[in-house]
Amino acid sequence: MVTDERYRRGPDEQVELLASLPFFLMHLAPLGALWFRPRPVDVALCVALYVARMFFITAGYHRYFGHRAYKLGRVMQLLMAFGGATAAQKGPLWWAGHHRHHHKHSDMPSDIHSPRRGLFWSHVGWILCARYSATPTAAIKDFAKYPELVWLDRYHLIPPTLLAVAVFVLGGPSALFTGFFLSTVFLYHGTFVINSLTHLWGSRRYRTTDTSRNSLLLAIITLGEGWHNNHHYYQSSARQGFFWWELDVSFYVLKVMSWVGLASGLRDVPEHVRRSNLVADGEPDVGMDLPSAAE
Repeated sequence: MVTDERYRRGPDEQVELLASLPFFLMHLAPLGALWFRPRPVDVALCVALYVARMFFITAGYHRYFGHRAYKLGRVMQLLMAFGGATAAQKGPLWWAGHHRHHHKHSDMPSDIHSPRRGLFWSHVGWILCARYSATPTAAIKDFAKYPELVWLDRYHLIPPTLLAVAVFVLGGPSALFTGFFLSTVFLYHGTFVINSLTHLWGSRRYRTTDTSRNSLLLAIITLGEGWHNNHHYYQSSARQGFFWWELDVSFYVLKVMSWVGLASGLRDVPEHVRRSNLVADGEPDVGMDLPSAAE
C-alpha cells in the first residue's frame, strides 16, 4: 500500500476495466493452445517473435525514439517503428513520449510509473489508465514532425493485427495461439519489468537520484535493458551494458547494423563517465533514501 501521500494516485489515476478488456483478453488468448496442441515449430515461432519484437522495443522504441542514442535513415526509422508496434504496446510516439517523462521525473511524485506509487501500478496499471492514453506530443516533438510516424502512432493496432493474420495464414491456429498470442503476453511483461522490478531489485553501481538497479537476469530477458542503473546514470548511450561482461544483445545487433550502413552514430559511454560516480560499499545512496511506498 502507498504510504507517502506525495505518491498517492489521484481519482483520475485508476485502471479503466472496460477500456482495458482487450489487454486482459490477450492474456486469455494463449489458452487456445489447450485446443490446438503446440507443435515444436509453434514454440520456436513464439521464441523468435519474442526476441525479434523485444529488439524493436529496446533498440527502437527505447534507445532510438526515447533517447536518440543513434541515427537512422527515414526508411529504417519507419521500419523500426513498425517493428516496435507489432509488440502491441501502442505507438512509438506514445511509448517514447511517456518514457522521456519518466526519465525527467524518475521516482519523484510526478513520475508516472514509479514503483513508489505501487508495484502493480508501475508494472502495468498506469498503461490501463485513461489519463495516460493520449500521446504526449509535446515530449516527442522531434519525431512527431514525421507524418508517417504520427499515422502509425494513431493506428498502432494495424501492425500487430497484420502480424497475427500472417501467423494464422502461414501456420494455422496453433501458431496463432502459441506463436503470436503467447509471445505477445511474454513480451508485455518482459518489457514491463523494467519499469517495476529494476527500480526494486538488483545492484547499484552509480549514484543516481532514483532507485534504478542492474540485473543480469532481467538483461537476459530484455536483450540488455536490465542494466537499468547504468542507463539512468548515462541515458544517451546506445550501449546499456557498460562493460564487456554485461550482456547487451540489442547493442550487439545495433553494432552489426552500423557495420552494414543500416544505423550510424551509435553513442557509447566515455571512459571517464564509466569509471566515475561509483557507489562505494556501505555508502548511503541518494536513490535509496527516497521514501518507501511499496504495494
